[in-house]
Amino acid sequence: MRRVLCSPATSANTAVLLDQKFFHATTAICSPTIQEETKKLKEKEAGKRSSKGKWVTLPLFNTTIDSNSLGKRLTGEGNEPIESTTTALKWVLRCCPHLPRSLVQKLFRLRQVRRECFKEGNSGHDAGSQECQLKRVAAKDLIRKGDQLLLPITVKESHAKKHGCQCSEEEMSYIRSLELHKDSSIIAINKPPKLPVQGGHGIKKSLDELAATCLRYDYDDPPRLVHRLDRDSSGILVMGRTQTSTSLLHSIFREKTFGVLDDKEITWRKRTLQKRYLALVFGVPRQLKGLISAPLTKVVLDDGKSERITVADHSSSSQHAVTEYRVIETSYGYTWLELSPITGRKHQLRVHCAEVLGTPIVGDYKYGWHAHRKWKPLSPMKPSPDKKLEEEKLNALGLDLECGSIAEKQPHLHLHCKQMILPNISMALQHASSPDSDYDFSKLETLNLVAPLPSHMQRSWNLHSSVAKLGQCE
Repeated sequence: MRRVLCSPATSANTAVLLDQKFFHATTAICSPTIQEETKKLKEKEAGKRSSKGKWVTLPLFNTTIDSNSLGKRLTGEGNEPIESTTTALKWVLRCCPHLPRSLVQKLFRLRQVRRECFKEGNSGHDAGSQECQLKRVAAKDLIRKGDQLLLPITVKESHAKKHGCQCSEEEMSYIRSLELHKDSSIIAINKPPKLPVQGGHGIKKSLDELAATCLRYDYDDPPRLVHRLDRDSSGILVMGRTQTSTSLLHSIFREKTFGVLDDKEITWRKRTLQKRYLALVFGVPRQLKGLISAPLTKVVLDDGKSERITVADHSSSSQHAVTEYRVIETSYGYTWLELSPITGRKHQLRVHCAEVLGTPIVGDYKYGWHAHRKWKPLSPMKPSPDKKLEEEKLNALGLDLECGSIAEKQPHLHLHCKQMILPNISMALQHASSPDSDYDFSKLETLNLVAPLPSHMQRSWNLHSSVAKLGQCE
């Protein structure tokens, strides 16, 4: 027996047998631990998948563009850095403009906003892997590049309850037919008269609601207004398609006017934003062209039921307003004016024409009511168009746009934004997002938007021109 046990072959076999027993024993001891670890990992992954369904994931944060700094570069007023950091509150408001600010602030107060963080794996089998963790984030916390924020799913459900303006196919095709320009950043339309830009008391449909339904296309957010046009006026209206482009447009439309003197003309080539209106007015200005610099203020009437803008002295409550004008054509007591507002005050052109020039705009019954008391329609040289044709041209929104020329008893407002020149916002944002931060924005190409006249103004133009020519022949 001793010889057998001490032999080399027997020793080797015994060692192998002992190693196998030790391996099976170790496996038997460790297998519950490994199984528990695997089970925990599976439960954790399942929890992540289920938790993902409880959150609304916002886009990954990248360096944002400071719209004010970029706007100053476009206007040549500064050379500040374009890229900027932002807080968690601002990033949520930027990504979710449809959510009320009060609701977003409440989510932060209740600590319901999370930041997705990645932690490196420490165990041997997780080497090189990343573990996802959701951590609470405060409203004032700075967002780092690559961060991703998550909101409760209830936010999406509450937003889904809101319904947009219901539009028929005819209304949608009509609104889209008004488009003058569309790119990745802006949409410009030719607003018809009698269509309010924003909703309010007694307004069934407004342009901002119609645009949210008809001009959204494949974008998640609706177009946003950046400036206004009066309800009765017509012409070019620009809207931003994204939050960044809207902020940039706001900074451009807020462009201030410095160094403008009454006896000097405006150098239009140096201005970032140029707007030109066409207006038909009563009477003839004393000068063929000039610059109006008259501050405006608001006066409340009828115990707060109505308000009126009027020219005021330089006071703390008045707003500086500057308008450049040029006479185009004059005959039979009417004058076609080209108006170029340097500032953008409420009812600026209407008040400057009525109270400063003494030539109220045709169809402006608010500021030129005295000129319409003795109104007499201008006799047309040609027979009026067929009534059936007029009925066929009524638009899908029910607006009566065929009447209102100077040949009728009650003319519509003859004020139209015919041209607007502004920077190419889409190209500006592309250059601002590119690694080449030293781009010379003074060389940026511009957009030249032109809007045709509405029907009533076009007929007034044709009638005025034909009567003027007939008078010359006589």
